[in-house]
Amino acid sequence: MKHLPVFALFAVVILTTSCKDKEQKKIVEPERELSTSNPFFNPSTLPFQAPNFDEIKSTDFLPAMDAGMHEQLAEIRTILEDSEIPTFENTFIPLEQSGQLLSRVRNVFNLLSGANTNPELQAIEEALAPKFAEHQDAIYLNPELFKRVKSIYESRESLQLDLESKHLVEYYYQRFVLAGANLKEADKIKLRALNAEVASLSAKFTNQLLAAAKAGALVVDHKEALAGLSDAEINAAANESHTEWTLPLQNTTQQPSLQNLTNRETREKLFNNSWTRASKNDENDTRKTIERIAVIRAEQASILGYENYAAWKLQNQMAKTPEAVQDFLDQLVPATVAKVNVEAADIQALIDEQKSGFKLEAWDWNFYAEQVRKARYDLDDSQIKPYFELYNVLENGVFYAANQLYGLTFKERKDIPVYQEDVRVYDVIDKDGTQIGLFYGDYFKRDNKSGGAWMSNIVDQSKLLGTQPVIYNVCNFTKPADGEAALVSFDDVVTMFHEFGHALHGFFANQEYVSLSGTNTPRDFVEFPSQFNEHWALYPTILNNYAKHYKTGEPMPQALIDKIKKASTFNQGYALTEVLAAASLDMQWHTISKDEKIDDANAFEKEALKRTHLDLSAVPPRYRSTYFLHIWGNGYAAGYYAYLWTEMLDHDAFAWFENNGGLTPENGQRFRDMILSRGNTAEFGKLYRDFTGQDPKIEHMLKNRGLTK
Repeated sequence: MKHLPVFALFAVVILTTSCKDKEQKKIVEPERELSTSNPFFNPSTLPFQAPNFDEIKSTDFLPAMDAGMHEQLAEIRTILEDSEIPTFENTFIPLEQSGQLLSRVRNVFNLLSGANTNPELQAIEEALAPKFAEHQDAIYLNPELFKRVKSIYESRESLQLDLESKHLVEYYYQRFVLAGANLKEADKIKLRALNAEVASLSAKFTNQLLAAAKAGALVVDHKEALAGLSDAEINAAANESHTEWTLPLQNTTQQPSLQNLTNRETREKLFNNSWTRASKNDENDTRKTIERIAVIRAEQASILGYENYAAWKLQNQMAKTPEAVQDFLDQLVPATVAKVNVEAADIQALIDEQKSGFKLEAWDWNFYAEQVRKARYDLDDSQIKPYFELYNVLENGVFYAANQLYGLTFKERKDIPVYQEDVRVYDVIDKDGTQIGLFYGDYFKRDNKSGGAWMSNIVDQSKLLGTQPVIYNVCNFTKPADGEAALVSFDDVVTMFHEFGHALHGFFANQEYVSLSGTNTPRDFVEFPSQFNEHWALYPTILNNYAKHYKTGEPMPQALIDKIKKASTFNQGYALTEVLAAASLDMQWHTISKDEKIDDANAFEKEALKRTHLDLSAVPPRYRSTYFLHIWGNGYAAGYYAYLWTEMLDHDAFAWFENNGGLTPENGQRFRDMILSRGNTAEFGKLYRDFTGQDPKIEHMLKNRGLTK
């Protein structure tokens, strides 16, 4: 996932505008100035302006943000007070150059608030979220600034701009219009209030969910309840005195341990803890929060003249309309549900064969599906994990694939400060020997880390600003007990390739302007490079380089590799159904009208799944509405379908690779030149067609999932 916390939704810093006088817009400056002792006062002197985490304290953020506001304010005022006729050079260039101090602060804050938070950072996040919304409004609802942008936009064809600069003009103009720049002042006032409220609620949701996940961990007081887990997993779950064992929750509905726990009562408790984590009538209950967010979003869209939130937000995506998204999802439902019904029948037959005497429930699926998989493919996860030691996978798998495709090499740095002891840092070196950036890998779960896996930038690439990318990947794998190897599942391996696909998209950024750089693309394109990169996890020359036993160094036997490949389409009806259900929930929440009242989130969810024919009791959505972080806190509202949309792109593009020689440096260079390095500089349908020679087809995705022959 490309991660956009609340603060990262806005490219520029907070400005506040007086709405009392329609004729005069007053920008109020913050009063604080930044002390020279603050670590954000100047750009870091570390390589690539990497943060000096040894010096940064939680108390540094507020004054640095205030100073960033002051600095940005002066820069924006300079643009507005320029008496010359608006030009690209006196409007768009200073806009792109503005707010660099705040960007330094914001990017570090986003990293820490997601991956290593604390109560002080959480309080800052909630307090500042509405101010960032006010700032966005002050920029994009400012009539004088919009007048300048609009005049340049209307004359862009005659300005002899290069293609990227022309696209920047079009990008800004669309952002202004979609933000409400054409609204009457009374509607702008309403929109500002709603924007501030929804920003606060999104920050609140994120913090509620982190606390709910922590509180929802399953604690057992007897080791026997964890029968079926490995000794290493049980030891990792134990407290110091081995009197209690804790299974923490990951962000998805299903939990990894459900695959192996033999005690059905434990499975049911773990599943229910996950399912009800954020709906327990306590301070971490998110239902009222999301109900209000959904209504506000519908109201925002209505003010801007759109039927619903999805219609508004999809304007700058590849799909363009909610109808196009729903049509795409509807194409997948029949074959997927038919497949999952066959899978359910196979599992129920096994339950009956064992004379267990119960009907298949959601907490049983993974446990019995694993038994079916073992019987059908003679494949056991415990056979696989010894060949996947985390850092060997990273360095000899993920990095090796990047070397074979793109010529990159990586060198670990021990001298770059990190924000947590488990984080590792690497130089990223291009094939000509030049260093193009720094990579941070943070792979283990912590109580103060948000769930899931994501990538983002600490420093963004921009030729104009003279900056190169500093990028991090965050995952939530179980940390082994002291002295034990960090063994991961094949699903975890795929996650590592996925998130590094995002990183490659960022490292190969080659843009003049930061707003168009790297992964700053639509949601239904940004997941394409990451999902495409997953294909190399099983590619023979890559797999053979990293799938080696952590003790003996022996390569994974070909027979075991063949089993993994044969099993790759197993349970895909289930896997696709849970994602389809989540994507459909997202669209249902974001296609309500402003007049629709929602007073029971769980009832709304139940009806939404029924309406889309995805209300299967044994196959819950991958994310329940109450803990759907992507859409309530991470910028994927009306956009979760993007994972499936871009899966169509990635399978279609991989088919092109297979038809043109597979993994070769020449093909890697073509993909880098035509996709990974282009950022947001062209229409994405055209980018794709230029690469493959045609529009994407869904057939390769369905075949890869095992839904068609």
